[in-house]
Amino acid sequence: MRQKISKSAFIIFIFVMSITLSGCTIIFQRGRRSDVEKIGELSSQLDELMSARNLLADRLKQEIQDKQVRLEMAEKGLVITFVADILFDSGKAKIKPEAMPILDKVARVLSENLVDFKIGIEGHTDNQPIKYSGWKSNWELSTARALSVLHYLSDGKGIAETRLSATGYGEHHPVASNDTKDGMQLNRRVEIVVLPKIAKVKKQEEVTKEPAKTEGYYK
Repeated sequence: MRQKISKSAFIIFIFVMSITLSGCTIIFQRGRRSDVEKIGELSSQLDELMSARNLLADRLKQEIQDKQVRLEMAEKGLVITFVADILFDSGKAKIKPEAMPILDKVARVLSENLVDFKIGIEGHTDNQPIKYSGWKSNWELSTARALSVLHYLSDGKGIAETRLSATGYGEHHPVASNDTKDGMQLNRRVEIVVLPKIAKVKKQEEVTKEPAKTEGYYK
């Protein structure tokens, strides 16, 4: 199961992730203004995400009660999970008309309350092999479903295409056992992930120019 995290753990995770993605050695210094500013920025981002989560929880109250939608703060950001059976017919990648009002509720929050955040859309399936639907594999089906949601959000919903990305994971990121019907249903899902903004960090040669009060080195 995906791990839920506290606000402080989330800030630490994203700060460390920014270092990892930079590909260079970073020196942390006690009270250095740039480090304090980054942590403050991440804290502000999390406040925005939590506020949006609460708004979505209110607008999607019925769908959450019916177990059609799940909301959670995870390490990768604010995750809005749709059970795929709600969005799509079996083996299909065309969004059901009755699912569009649910997506509209999410799109409104993404366009009005989270305008500065990137949005990743992930498609997932169970582990049953494709037989009759015409897709080569679950990779293609999951990717097509993620793209369908991406296009829906970008077509007239006020969400810039530059904010959106889509990925298909097939059956390779399950959240439950595929040994049961309920588990397979949970694995057939589409996740809309609001991604935290990772601030750029300074390169080693830039950092070493600052006065030394070194606390530690991290690679």
